[in-house]
Amino acid sequence: MEALALYVHWPFCLAKCPYCDFNSHVRERIDQKRFAAALRAELAWEAARLGRRKLASIFFGGGTPSLMAPETVAALIADARLLFDAEGEVEITLEANPTSVESGKLAAFREAGVNRISMGIQSLREEPLRALGRQHSAGQAVAALETARRLFPRVSFDLIYARPGQTMADWRAELREALALAHDHLSLYQLTIEPGTAYEALHRRGELVLPDEELAAALYEATAEEAAKFGLRGYEISNYAVPGGESRHNLAYWRYGDYAGIGPGAHGRVSVGGQLLATRRHRAPEPWAEMVEARGHGTTREDPVAPVERAREALLMGLRLAEGIDEARFARRTGVAMDDAVDGDVLAQAIEEGYVARDGGRLVALAEGRLRLDALLGALVL
Repeated sequence: MEALALYVHWPFCLAKCPYCDFNSHVRERIDQKRFAAALRAELAWEAARLGRRKLASIFFGGGTPSLMAPETVAALIADARLLFDAEGEVEITLEANPTSVESGKLAAFREAGVNRISMGIQSLREEPLRALGRQHSAGQAVAALETARRLFPRVSFDLIYARPGQTMADWRAELREALALAHDHLSLYQLTIEPGTAYEALHRRGELVLPDEELAAALYEATAEEAAKFGLRGYEISNYAVPGGESRHNLAYWRYGDYAGIGPGAHGRVSVGGQLLATRRHRAPEPWAEMVEARGHGTTREDPVAPVERAREALLMGLRLAEGIDEARFARRTGVAMDDAVDGDVLAQAIEEGYVARDGGRLVALAEGRLRLDALLGALVL
């Protein structure tokens, strides 16, 4: 069985960003001891039924995991190492924001065992930072990145582009500054309007206007072009890395591997008793903690994933990758042959038009196809 990826969700934030639809919650006070105990209990429960799986990665996501007490991070890493068998050097990522409070804890997180940091920078410009609801300045972002680079062997950070009013010249200049600060990985996301967010309400009223489709596509192409000049290759739609710097944890998702999710609102895909199960924990932090205290876990749904749904999910994830999908592994993982999972006529047309390639047992979305991936997947996947 392939190695497992472990996701730990810390749901708390200092403030709710207007573009964010993640499971995040603002609290005046956080009972750190209670949530640490609940996370450790849920991890132990999950490990008991999964058995001594090999462990490839741990990812502390959120919310804002850098608001966690470093001793909680250390305890969860130690527990995971006891409960599972490390596969080589386990990649251990923690998401952080570059506020002064969080930056001051970076050394403690490194001491706790974190070996990869992922910074939520979002912009290197003051006005967009305010518009995006961020709690840090551009200066704090640069200082935090410099600190992270001194402490961690691997550093990633996020930027958001295709923002309201952003021009091609603006983005190229900002991106070049970011690339000069980059280490081995960057996540570069186009701004999208997500249901239920503050931005959705503004967009609906016409008070927030995004770049048109043509400019957004041009910005995407420019992003890959600029990143390549600094040796970072687009290995996934929104992720760029030097060779070997790819996020091993996120590759587990995109390659449709097993991942266990613990914490409020965490999702998972785990193999148990010959079945692939889709798991989901209770979203609200306090009720989740009560459930864990009562029965050892906060699961609200656990459904077997049927072969046809496995095939669909594997296609939707795998075609985001520059490497595409290994068809033999796809068949083993899903129980469905590639030809039975896609519309043959659409595939033939997509190959002819240069959107997709099928060669050497791999199905790959080419540059033009990745530019139109949502539309392509909508037509291709059965």
